[in-house]
Amino acid sequence: MSPSLTPLQADQLLGHLHELGVATAEQIEQAQEELAKSQERFSAILVRRGVIRDIDVGRRLAPQLGARPQRLEGAADFGACGARVPTALWRSHRLVPVRESGGKLLLATDDPLSVFATDFFGRRCGCPIEVALVSEQTLSPLLAGLEEGQKAGTPGGSAAPTGTRPAAPAPARPVVPPATAAQPMPLKPPPAVAAGPAKATPEPAAGATATDEPIIRLVDQSLAEAVRLRASDIHIEPSREQLRVRYRIDGVLHDVNSPPVALHGPIISRIKIMAGLNIAEKRLPQDGRLQLEAAGRPLDVRISTLPALHGESIVMRLLDRGQPIRGLKEMGMWEEEQQQWELLVRRPHGMVLVTGPTGSGKTTTLYGALAMLNQPDRKLITVEDPVEYQLAGVNQVAVRPTIGLSFAAGLRSMLRQAPDVIMVGEIRDQETAQIATQAALTGHLVLSTLHTNDASAAVTRLIDMGIPPFLVASTLQGVLAQRLVRRICADCRLTDQATAEERAFLGEPEILQVIRGNGCERCHDSGYLGRIGLFELLIVSDAIRQLILSRAPTSHIRAQAAREGLRALRKDGVAKVREGLTTVSEVLRVVSTIST
Repeated sequence: MSPSLTPLQADQLLGHLHELGVATAEQIEQAQEELAKSQERFSAILVRRGVIRDIDVGRRLAPQLGARPQRLEGAADFGACGARVPTALWRSHRLVPVRESGGKLLLATDDPLSVFATDFFGRRCGCPIEVALVSEQTLSPLLAGLEEGQKAGTPGGSAAPTGTRPAAPAPARPVVPPATAAQPMPLKPPPAVAAGPAKATPEPAAGATATDEPIIRLVDQSLAEAVRLRASDIHIEPSREQLRVRYRIDGVLHDVNSPPVALHGPIISRIKIMAGLNIAEKRLPQDGRLQLEAAGRPLDVRISTLPALHGESIVMRLLDRGQPIRGLKEMGMWEEEQQQWELLVRRPHGMVLVTGPTGSGKTTTLYGALAMLNQPDRKLITVEDPVEYQLAGVNQVAVRPTIGLSFAAGLRSMLRQAPDVIMVGEIRDQETAQIATQAALTGHLVLSTLHTNDASAAVTRLIDMGIPPFLVASTLQGVLAQRLVRRICADCRLTDQATAEERAFLGEPEILQVIRGNGCERCHDSGYLGRIGLFELLIVSDAIRQLILSRAPTSHIRAQAAREGLRALRKDGVAKVREGLTTVSEVLRVVSTIST
């Protein structure tokens, strides 16, 4: 046996699996019990039990499991032992007999979790087993050589080391398989390993240790708690002194109890494993997605990692698949504007835009429009980054820039599918804007979003992107600008004295009292529960089209829209404060820089 190879040890790998938060001690023990009754690969058992996402996770985990691929020296000699086990079984466990030395058989594998099957193979081959990790490129020709040798009846054949063709098989010699070959013995795992503690600080936080709270349980509990608190995001941010965890609830971040900073690595590893990300890559950002159930509710979770100064920062966006898509009425749009919006999106062609910053509910508004338009006599196609909600009957395409599937490429292909309604997640560049405009001009209804402060600015943004004014005037039907503000909690609302700032904002100095939330258990003492929208709907009239053709500034377009009845975001906020739906501070938080 080559002294350069370090055989893998099952008990060490089991301990590392627990330390990394891949699985709890109970899950590992249950998987081992199942391994003893089946011929499945250990990774496949973990996948079927929902512990890991895919069967190849062992390869990605190799560095964290302390297993690094070794280099084989010299040719492999499969020996008589290789013939006592069917090739299909070697292949299914990603194991290849390399050589016998010192009374032991050395097996090569590219999956460190395959080491848990070695007890079975040792009994089948009648000798002690040691396993060494090699690269996938090394293992493939070894498997090919083993298969060729068994097909030719030459179990004693050899394979060349990595990068060379397998050597010709040795002369045939009779093979007498054991009597039990037709019914292979069940795999028996090594003795269970006591769950070791996760890496923790020398002085962990009181009442919380890695032993009492395994990483997998800690992550699951964080997700369940976030769902219970109605959080839309979980932010995990490491610093030199602490690991900061925050939940975004109703658009505002709140600090929660944070685990010790030394648990940062295992927590990040666990989340990456759940999302199918590269656990070894810590220098580049990664994005992933998974579906799970937390607190009894089905969730879509979008994962984003970002390398920061003190380690990787992770944000998890939680989307509740059990919640119906909110309509504009539920979001707080006045009935008159809601009727105008519905007439706008029911037009047979043209472009309708929704504008606002990230997190202002633009996608929810567009999905509400799609749900309304989703009829058997229409074909609807979307291109999104990513697909946030799944709508039955709608053809949804996820953007994948790494393979060239951008918004522009997806939109161009969509037009060849003869759709009636097209939804583009976001118009980000000139190419996408041009294709969307042409689609609207040629008889399609195009729904999309822009990042602008108000509805009037969307016109200027399209022209700045290189769209000729005559095309903007011909295709643009309307623009809806929106924001989300927190709604006053209905359980603790009370009447309070109005401040001078509130009276000035409302434009009525004589107002003495306003509604605000006092804080209660239901709203976690915030005074707010849920969110409501502020809306500004611009309908492109003939007068506004003339202003677009003359390249009039945004202020002129805004003034004309106001004369035609447009209710600006700030005025909509004033109306909702007077109705006791939200507070002045909330409106100022989202529209303080916007003109009336």
